[in-house]
Amino acid sequence: MEWLRSIAASSRRSSDKIELDRWINGGLQRVLCMQGGDDDGSYANNSEATASAITLCKPLLSNAIQSMMLMECNICTSVRIADLGCATGYNTLATIDMVVETVRVRYLKERGLEPELEVFFSDLPSNDFNSLFRSLSKRASSREYYAAGVAGSFYHRLFPRGKLDIAVSLSALHWLSKVPDEVLDKRSAAWNKGRAWIEGANKQVVEAYAKQSEKDLEDFLSCRKEEIARGGLLFILMGGRPHMQSNQLADSDSRAKHPFTTSMDQAWQDLINEGLIDEDTRDMFNIPAYMRSIEEVERGIKRIGGFQIERIEYKRIVEHSEEKQKEWMRDPLSYGRAKANLVRATLRPIADAHLGPYLSHQLFNRFQTRVSSDLNLLHTTCFYGVIVLSAIRM
Repeated sequence: MEWLRSIAASSRRSSDKIELDRWINGGLQRVLCMQGGDDDGSYANNSEATASAITLCKPLLSNAIQSMMLMECNICTSVRIADLGCATGYNTLATIDMVVETVRVRYLKERGLEPELEVFFSDLPSNDFNSLFRSLSKRASSREYYAAGVAGSFYHRLFPRGKLDIAVSLSALHWLSKVPDEVLDKRSAAWNKGRAWIEGANKQVVEAYAKQSEKDLEDFLSCRKEEIARGGLLFILMGGRPHMQSNQLADSDSRAKHPFTTSMDQAWQDLINEGLIDEDTRDMFNIPAYMRSIEEVERGIKRIGGFQIERIEYKRIVEHSEEKQKEWMRDPLSYGRAKANLVRATLRPIADAHLGPYLSHQLFNRFQTRVSSDLNLLHTTCFYGVIVLSAIRM
C-alpha cells in the first residue's frame, strides 16, 4: 500500500496541479467537457439517458420549428442554426439532422425553395471537436448543410448580432460556468464538506449554487437575445426539477442511486480511508451542475426580456430500459462497469484536472466497486428530470 501512496503523492505533485489551480480559480471552462474519443469510457458510448431525453423532446422541437415564423430566404441568404453545448457522438448529429430536415421540408412546402443551411457546432475548447468533425467528414456526400465549429462558452457571446435563426441547447445548460466561490472557501457557511455535489447539502450551499445558476442563466439569455434574429427560435433541454420546493432530485430512489450522490461520495471517502488523498482534496472537488426549476427559468426569461415562451414543461426520463435492468440483474458487475463508464464520460476531465490521471482512475474504480456491491441499487429506478423550453425572439 505504501507504494500506492507514493504514486498518489507524485500524481498530486505533477503538472496536473497547474490545471487544479486554474480550476479552483475559475478556469473550469478549460477542463469541463464530456469525455472525448470512442472508447468504453467516452461520452459517445455512454449517453443513453441523454439520448432518451433528446428522443422525448424531438417532437417538441419539430413542432417548435413548424410553428416559428419563416425567415425571408433567397438565393443570397441562408438559414443559420447553432447547437450550443454540442458535445460529440450520435446524439449531436441525429438531432441536427432532424432540425435541418424539418427546416428544409418546410421551406420547400411553403416557399417552394430549398435554402442553404449553415450549422454551427459550439462547445468549450476542451470538447472533442476532432471526433465530431471526423464523423461529419464521413457523411460529407449526404450532408445537407455547411458545418463549422465555434469554440467558446455559451455564457459569453459567440456570434454577431442577429446571426442565428435557430439556437438549440440540449442537455448542456445545467452545467454551470464555475463552482461558486463560497462553496470552495473553508471559512464560508457554504463550504460543502464531505460531498461532491449539492444534493443533501446545507441551505447555504444550495443557495450559493442557485445564485450562480441565476447569473449563468441570465448571461446565457442575454447573449442569445443579441445573437438570435427577431422571430428566431430558442429551444432548450436541460436537467431540471419540477418546482422550487423540490430537491435537486425529485424522489428518494433517484437521490440514492444518482451517479453524483451516494456511491460517488463513498468512492471519495474510500480514497481518504486508504490514505491516497486528504479530506481537503475531496472537499475542494464539487460538481458544477444545478437542476433549475421551471420558476427559476421563467424568472430569468422575464428579467432579461426579448423572448416569448411558447412552451415550458418538466419531464422525467428513466435511467435505462427494462431490458438493461434485467441484463444487469444477471450480471451485477456489468452494472458497476456501466455506471462507472457513465461517470467517467461525464466527470473524468475535471477529475483528471483535480486529482491527476492516476488518482482519477482510482476514484472511478472505487465507484465501480461500490455500485457493483450494492445490489439494492438494481432494484430501484433512477429518474432524470428535464425541463424543455421553446421561446421566440421578439
